[in-house]
Amino acid sequence: MNGCREEQRRYSRARKHPVGTVETRTLEPVASPAMAMYSLNMAVSEMKSEAPFGTSSGIVRVQVPIEEQVEAIDWLHSQNHVLLPRCYFFGREKQKQSACCIGEKLVSVAGVGSAVFFSQPHAFSYWDWISIRRFLSERCPLIRAYGAIRFNAKAKVSSEWLAFGSFYFMIPQVEFNELEGGSMLTITVAWDNDLSWSWENAINALQETLGKVSSSIVKFPKQTPPTLILSSQNIPNKVDWDIAVNGALQMIERNDSLLTKVVLARSTRVVPTVDIDPLAWLSCLKVEGDNAYQFLLQPPNAPTFIGNTPEQLFHRKSLCITSEALAGTRARGASQTLDRQIELDLLTSPKDDIEFTIVRDTIRRKLEAVCEKVVIKPEKMIRKLPRIQHLFAQLSGRLRSEEDEFEILSSLHPSPAVCGFPTKEAQLLIAETEVFDRGMYAGPVGWFGGGESEFAVGIRSALVEKDLGAFIYAGTGIVEGSNPYLEWDELELKTSQFTKLLKLDLPQRQKVDCK
Repeated sequence: MNGCREEQRRYSRARKHPVGTVETRTLEPVASPAMAMYSLNMAVSEMKSEAPFGTSSGIVRVQVPIEEQVEAIDWLHSQNHVLLPRCYFFGREKQKQSACCIGEKLVSVAGVGSAVFFSQPHAFSYWDWISIRRFLSERCPLIRAYGAIRFNAKAKVSSEWLAFGSFYFMIPQVEFNELEGGSMLTITVAWDNDLSWSWENAINALQETLGKVSSSIVKFPKQTPPTLILSSQNIPNKVDWDIAVNGALQMIERNDSLLTKVVLARSTRVVPTVDIDPLAWLSCLKVEGDNAYQFLLQPPNAPTFIGNTPEQLFHRKSLCITSEALAGTRARGASQTLDRQIELDLLTSPKDDIEFTIVRDTIRRKLEAVCEKVVIKPEKMIRKLPRIQHLFAQLSGRLRSEEDEFEILSSLHPSPAVCGFPTKEAQLLIAETEVFDRGMYAGPVGWFGGGESEFAVGIRSALVEKDLGAFIYAGTGIVEGSNPYLEWDELELKTSQFTKLLKLDLPQRQKVDCK
């Protein structure tokens, strides 16, 4: 069921009202995922014989706590045989997601099938946001819609991104929650007679999905097999990149130009000798995932969008909101002394300070438009990742109304960190310069919940397509003082977390561990 069909726009007033039933049921805890599957199948059989809650629309989540702690990514990998939409979201190590209703911290979420999805070719609008919110409630905080939004809804859509639409969100039918002290397996059923999706349709579709889900979970090795690359192509290539950067610098330096920063990106198409398993890649990225988000999104019969991003777009809990400014990039040093020297160079670099200040001050102004007060703390420091370090600031505020969430999302994206400043001028130059489709790269990726939502920026990401390899994306900010050669090196550094998984030591005949 598509929760925001085009023909429903004329019923915009009715769409403001939540669905008639929103409910979470928690069953007795069990020892293993297999026992949880049995409990859920029994629960669905009982629900099928029930009257459909006496309402024409609703959403019901049934969850079974599991004593055994299982990684959500292992559960999802065990469902690789299932040709259903999939999603995965892993919260940052230093900022675990909120406690679930059984009192344990939620670490990561994996889902297959969609109880309800939301997708359209047009730009994500207020009414699309309302369509999603109808199915969410503070009373059921773990009913969430996971998904992503295109970087630029007006850009021409390439074939590899067609299935995603301008945005794609899904509330999973079957969901596995990895908790700090255990696990939880859940099912969700959603119906809406106005959308021609009855209770009977929904419960039958759920039973069909459950019949495809494996109850046995095998922990797969967090490594990639030796892989030869048949071909690799950068768009733009290095010559065209130099031309594009120099053209951007000329625009920035013109007296009559408002442009002070533009983020130019590159798409690298790699075709290996064997299919890439996006979950294997994602599990390797988790090794580098300290203080970063990992995500996976795959609509039905579509490529898989994965990423390992350090950048938060915003996190909202009730009226409290946080956002981050991240700009400037350096590699980590081989020794503590060298690492410190590189850190000091980044902190004192005039070029990087210009880029960072543009990002931080723009986010501050956008938050001030909808918040009572905005605090920046720290105002500028270094955020260190395993291979990269950035300039970083955190901003926090208090929204005047939860209704301002859509305004925050639409105003914070695209941020100067992935687009430039001013936004309109930067977008125009990007559209004129780049000859590939960014798709969801550099767009918002995350989830909406009843009283809480969280979105990251979809950078450090790739689109993996069966039989066709992968598109690996990276971008870099161009400001006065930028050097095309150094900016190219920064692209190489940012994509190396993916490309290193494709390198093969020919004498070695065993698996290459991603560590």
